[in-house]
Amino acid sequence: MSKTLSICFTSDTHGYLYPTSYADSADRPMGLMKLASAFPHDDNTLIIDGGDTIQGSPMTNLYHRLPHEEQAACLTRDDHGANPFAAMMNLAGYQFVTLGNHDFNNGLDALASYLGDLDALCLCCNIRDRAGALPIAPYAVHRLGNGLRVGLVGACTHYVTRWENPKTTAQLDIEEPVGAAHRALEAIKPLCDVTVLIYHGGFECDLTTGAPLTDSTENQACRICRELDFDLVLTGHQHMRVDGVHFGHSYAVQPGYRAPHFIAVDVTVRDDGTKTFQSRCVPAEGAPLPEAAALLAPLEAKVQRWLDTPAGHLDLPLPAGEPLDNALNGSVLANFINTVQLDASGAQVSACALPNELKGLPTTVTVRDVVSTYIYTNTLLVLELPGRVLRRYIERSAAYFDHDESGAVCISDEFLRPKVQHYNYDYFSGIDYVIDTRRPIGSRVTSMKLNGREIADDESISVCINSYRSCGTGGYEMLLGQKVLRDIQVDVADAMIEYIVQHPDIHVDTRRYCTVIA
Repeated sequence: MSKTLSICFTSDTHGYLYPTSYADSADRPMGLMKLASAFPHDDNTLIIDGGDTIQGSPMTNLYHRLPHEEQAACLTRDDHGANPFAAMMNLAGYQFVTLGNHDFNNGLDALASYLGDLDALCLCCNIRDRAGALPIAPYAVHRLGNGLRVGLVGACTHYVTRWENPKTTAQLDIEEPVGAAHRALEAIKPLCDVTVLIYHGGFECDLTTGAPLTDSTENQACRICRELDFDLVLTGHQHMRVDGVHFGHSYAVQPGYRAPHFIAVDVTVRDDGTKTFQSRCVPAEGAPLPEAAALLAPLEAKVQRWLDTPAGHLDLPLPAGEPLDNALNGSVLANFINTVQLDASGAQVSACALPNELKGLPTTVTVRDVVSTYIYTNTLLVLELPGRVLRRYIERSAAYFDHDESGAVCISDEFLRPKVQHYNYDYFSGIDYVIDTRRPIGSRVTSMKLNGREIADDESISVCINSYRSCGTGGYEMLLGQKVLRDIQVDVADAMIEYIVQHPDIHVDTRRYCTVIA
């Protein structure tokens, strides 16, 4: 005799509810509405989400900009909750969720609005708000219709402390997830038959060999699987599809992002306590959930009108380009982002990165083009960097390059595994610099000139960077603790839109600031 627990698991949906990427109006195999139409609803199935739910799409961007009274008018009716993202989750039948780092991007009031209207129980054992206002529990035990007792624990990467606004993190107690998850596991183990960790974090090791891929503790799923004995670990954050793998003491999965699919997991528990696991990826096919599409129609219409708002004109298109070609030969799109950042900051130098996937800008620019190209919720800071630190900063980006067996330059494996990280290569404007990829990592920057002269090691340079990079993640620890000259609390996409509106006919900077010797 055996009993089975079935799970439908999503993570990192990032506010993509409708089947659209918002880059155009095409219907695509994505979006939570399509996934929700395939969710089964029975007493032996749990529907679970791994966080990063209320940030990341044009819909979330517009919604969080709206005044409160306009937010309240975004649904055709209010019986599913005033918060549209909670309403969607409720219609989909979610029972348990955890928090993702991006769920904090718009502050605790926005998070409280979402959680307050959510039918699902939010589990997170390592993050607590000091006021006790957020409805978050560390763990829960749920009994299925077949009698199987399921213990569930939630956890989030502690790098929230690095990435989020200090005004937000000052209201939170955040610890590393491993110790907190261990305590929660010990509390639920005597009470249940199956233990599940919902972890907004990814894998730091090669899942085949077990070899470490990074020294960072941003992702700790492999350590958790080795040191703890959860039966099932549901991971996220990395946007790296893992249909199912046995690792350490656990079985682990991870879905991709923007809701292209969900992971269906079946855990069968026999009378002797032994367990078997089966999992599969279920793509976003079929029609969207009709009730959800109807409920959110006013908000979606508002989003589409906003996205089609004209902004301005460029004298040449700014294509997305291929990552390696951009890094080798420069990117006029990166130049434009840096132009905007220099204008907003008054710094001598600007640095930016490009997303893994982006749209690029045509000559006639709409809001849709901008928010589909700069997809991050980043603000800006100006740091005062000594020349020696600026050199170390550029050296980290120079590590992006490697050489293949034929000697041709290629992208370093470090920026491709365990997940693709083109966004961790930075482009600099305001200085002319040379990277010699033939030299050892750490000594590749052979020239660094400001106004035609080499920058001295002890010379102070003002450098505009985004808030994500300022946290030191991606190997940029040299930026931590540097003097902050200005903290510019303006979203970069908003700054780009404002710049285009104020400069309706823009001459794009085509200068090649970086010379790469391959």
